[in-house]
Amino acid sequence: MRIGRIWVDAVTFDEALEAIVDLVRRGQGGSVFTPNVDHVVTAEDDADFRAAYDAVGLSLADGKPILWAASLLGTPVPEKVSGSDLIEPLLHLAGRSGWRVFLLGGAPGVADAAAERARRDFRVQVVGTAAPFIRLDGTARDIEQGIEEVVAARPDLVLVAMGAPKQERWIHHNRERLGAAVGVGVGASLDFVIGRIPRAPQWISNAGLEWFYRLVREPRRLAHRYLVKDPRFLAILARTARLPREQRVRTSA
Repeated sequence: MRIGRIWVDAVTFDEALEAIVDLVRRGQGGSVFTPNVDHVVTAEDDADFRAAYDAVGLSLADGKPILWAASLLGTPVPEKVSGSDLIEPLLHLAGRSGWRVFLLGGAPGVADAAAERARRDFRVQVVGTAAPFIRLDGTARDIEQGIEEVVAARPDLVLVAMGAPKQERWIHHNRERLGAAVGVGVGASLDFVIGRIPRAPQWISNAGLEWFYRLVREPRRLAHRYLVKDPRFLAILARTARLPREQRVRTSA
């Protein structure tokens, strides 16, 4: 189903994991993104971000507001599959399947700490880590930082923790050089894995207030996003609702 300029796959959590397994097994590469309200708003003005979403292999609803919006549009999505919910089951799956995993992004030391826990607790074959600093307004060479290390490690799965829209643009820009590797945008999930940033209590997440929990904890960083930028989502939702249903829903095998 469609919200604004982004398409979201109507899948359950288990179906999402099955789809990722299928992407890895095909050996043809691909990308997995988890769109939330901020992604929908960002896609309105960021052409490179839209291009990444136009080519995405799997697009998973991140947050209750996306589920509520889908229901209001008459195109419900069965379940929330956020990156923070997905990360540990995905590491468990990678360990059980023997996948080669590369951890890219995060603050200095975060990927290394997450790799240590992934090896210890999930028996993941982590084949490399890197934490490049990428600017949104940088050159093509800037957004290619880290790709040499990833290519040399020959991973099956690359977990990219740069935050949106950097991680989606990085995966899309480097898609050919990633080859058979599947790139997954995981945002702050590596911080959650090592406990550097605590997750919201489950009842807050279930109530759709995880954004408010994060805002209270990091007001300087998130106030503009949540209070100034993201309210535009309501206008985007209203515009989407006026589209004919055939332009808001599509099916695929």
